[in-house]
Order: sequence, then C-alpha cells, then structure tokens
Amino acid sequence: MELTLEVRDLHYTYGKYLVLDGIDLPIVEGEVIGILGPNGCGKTTLLRNLNKNLTPSGGCVMLDGTDLSDLTKKEIAREIAVVPQTNEVHFAFTVRDMVAMGRMPFQGMMGGASSEDEKIIDDAIEKTGLTKYVDRHINTMSGGERQRVIIARAIAQTPKILLMDEPTLHLDISMQFDALNLVHRLSKETGMTVVIVSHDLAMVARYCDRIVMIHDHKVHAIGRPEEVLTEENMRVVFNVDAELFFDKKINKYSVMLHDSLNNF
Repeated sequence: MELTLEVRDLHYTYGKYLVLDGIDLPIVEGEVIGILGPNGCGKTTLLRNLNKNLTPSGGCVMLDGTDLSDLTKKEIAREIAVVPQTNEVHFAFTVRDMVAMGRMPFQGMMGGASSEDEKIIDDAIEKTGLTKYVDRHINTMSGGERQRVIIARAIAQTPKILLMDEPTLHLDISMQFDALNLVHRLSKETGMTVVIVSHDLAMVARYCDRIVMIHDHKVHAIGRPEEVLTEENMRVVFNVDAELFFDKKINKYSVMLHDSLNNF
C-alpha cells in the first residue's frame, strides 16, 4: 500500500500554548486508523491539520507527496472529506440539498450537478438509509439524523480520505454500528482511507486497523490494536483499569473497562 497522508514533525500552538509536539504519522491507503486520547490532548487539532483547516506551526502534512500548504482548499476537497464533531445547520436545506453539497468541489462556478453527480448523490443517500427523508428539512431533524446526513454528504464527495471527528457522538447505539460498518466496508471495497478521532476505546479497537495514542501532545504509541491498547497504555493515557480481548463472536477486538483510577 502507498502513503496517502504523511505527518512530518508537526507542531501546533494556540498562542503560547503547545498543543501538538513533534507528531510523525504515516497514513497508508485503504487503512482505517484511529486517533485516541483524552480530552485536550490535541486529537481534533491534529485532524484539522490534516485537511488544512489549521496551518502547522512547524512541520508539514503531505498528501500524496505534496505539501498541503501548496494546494488550494478545492484541490484538497476533491481528495479529503470531513465528518465534523458538530452538525448544527441553521438553514432550511433539504436532506438532498445537503448531500448534494458533497459534489461542489467537482463543479464549476456556474455549473450544476451532472447526471453522474446525481447518481453519486442518490447512492450516498441510499447507503446511509436516508431515501425516505430526501425532502425533509435538516433543521427539523434530530442530532442523530443530522449526523447521518453529514456522513452521506461526505460519502457523496467520493473522497480518497475520510476524516471523522467523534463520528458517533450524536448517534444511538444501533446507528453507531450502522455508520461505522458502512465506513469500514467502503474502506475495504474502495480503498478509501479513514481517519477516526475518538476517545471510545471499544469502538476504535473494533473498527481500526491501526491506532495512534496521543498523550501529553505527543504520539505515545502507534500500531495494531493489540500493540497499542495494552493495560499499561490505557492506565497511563486514560487513567482507567481496562483490558483488551478478542471477541470470537464478532471476530474483532474489544475493550473491557473495569474502573477509573481517579480518587475523588
């Protein structure tokens, strides 16, 4: 597999506050990679550097060998789609209108959707189970329903790389599995690379090929779930007593949490 994204000695500061401190991270084509860490460790900041929403204070992010700083936002959007943590929409767009926005990076200033665009939009709506909602206004939908629309918009963008920031935050348990099963399947079928930011140990263990664990604004560990989600690492980074085990029923790894190590 080839590198699609490569983070090289990335530093990022907010004013005088160091958020990311020398991050090195190769991301290869077709993998699902999870970025794990406690609140405030820099996970979302790292993700926002991966599509030029933020500019590194030092180091760089390379997309297929080209520095993101040398690419326009539109060029990046043709390769990278984002499912953000927040999904508030303040305008009365229909579901179809929202999903269709995923095709905008491929259209000219005056051009509308082509017949190929329409097929891609229909496919994204169908895959995310939104067919019966196409004419509904998104600002009347629940947070979970809106999140499905945002995921559909990202899929309609036909990205080479999909960045997801806490993608299951607004979803009920059933939809969490549906959404991540869909994304995982698309990755394996199409070669799409998926980067998931989360603090959900069990979810990342279940769906990710590799895990990056961030602690104190640096990469604490990187590797396969069984290499990263050790009892010691989970104790140091999350301050929890937990263990990784292989669930034969689903043929995947899972995490059993025993207790927090905090003393109140």
